Amino acid sequence: MSNPCIICVAITGSLPRKENNPAVPITIEEQVESTQAAFEAGATIAHCHVRNDDQTPTSDPEKFARLLEGLRKHCPGMIVQLSTGGRSGADRERGGMLPLKPDMASLSVGSNNFPTRVYENAPDLVDWLASEMLNHDIKPEIEAFDLSHIHQAVNLMKQGKIKAPLYVQFVMGVKNAMPADKPTFDFYIETLERLAPGSQWCGAGVGANQLVLNEWSIAAGGHTRTGLEDNVRWDKERLAPSNAALVERVAALCEKHERPVATWQQAREILGLKAV
Repeated sequence: MSNPCIICVAITGSLPRKENNPAVPITIEEQVESTQAAFEAGATIAHCHVRNDDQTPTSDPEKFARLLEGLRKHCPGMIVQLSTGGRSGADRERGGMLPLKPDMASLSVGSNNFPTRVYENAPDLVDWLASEMLNHDIKPEIEAFDLSHIHQAVNLMKQGKIKAPLYVQFVMGVKNAMPADKPTFDFYIETLERLAPGSQWCGAGVGANQLVLNEWSIAAGGHTRTGLEDNVRWDKERLAPSNAALVERVAALCEKHERPVATWQQAREILGLKAV
């Protein structure tokens, strides 16, 4: 029962809507309910976005505060990770929720192409977001959409702008960004371990690549992410019934590869987060 696998559930995201899959949780109440079911299925990190009533994304700190309160009440011990992603706001608005002091927050350290636009992360904004996370004792999850992002995260760590050890998520399968390519995935792992020994990593695949990255990550000894943010389908013919169902599928892969699913206590210990 060594090397537990942390399962992260990305419950909502900025893009999926009810018309894409009715199971996508939009309201705070829906998100809390969906996350609680995923938590009970084995997820120990909740990656969170918030939405307006019309389903558009927002960085509204008040909405994040309500979500954080609900998750802490109904999912005690679960690691709450708030998104500072670029679809939800502009510039420093993206970090307006960081004074809420979540356990973790996402941090993209460089720019790259997305399906229809450039995902812009200017160096001064990255530095500011990193400093806010440092000030509020929030552990960043580095979103690596490109190999250069791993190098940049290591540079930020060496400069004292991010605390060691790093936690890096390899995001693969976004159109116009890094495809889900196994040799590249393996090189990501080798590069991170060479440049920042002792780091932890997670694999996240988008769309049909979600299950692919889940299995690659579990088999390679890392952690992994699932959820309706990245993939609203179960397979080509069916929509995913819920976030919890996607988590249960990952838990089954863990069993297949003889990896125990990390408890929230183990996940906190692995990531160096305070106990609750």
